[in-house]
Amino acid sequence: MSSQRVNVQRPLDALGNSLNSPVIIKLKGDREFRGVLKSFDLHMNLVLNDAEELEDGEVTRRLGTVLIRGDNIVYISP
Repeated sequence: MSSQRVNVQRPLDALGNSLNSPVIIKLKGDREFRGVLKSFDLHMNLVLNDAEELEDGEVTRRLGTVLIRGDNIVYISP
């Protein structure tokens, strides 16, 4: 357990704590992306910088800055 405990009271608090940090995003249709979380809104629409598409954990495409629509997200892993 980390020596610094971050107070997370709501799901969006966890996203706020991950701003400017690398995250992995799993989408419907078994697509996966990795990038630096730059911003999000109440609908969980996300902006990632330095985004890469992954397949079986390997980079298949480097995309740069992307907007991911929240209703396509299965999970977000910090």
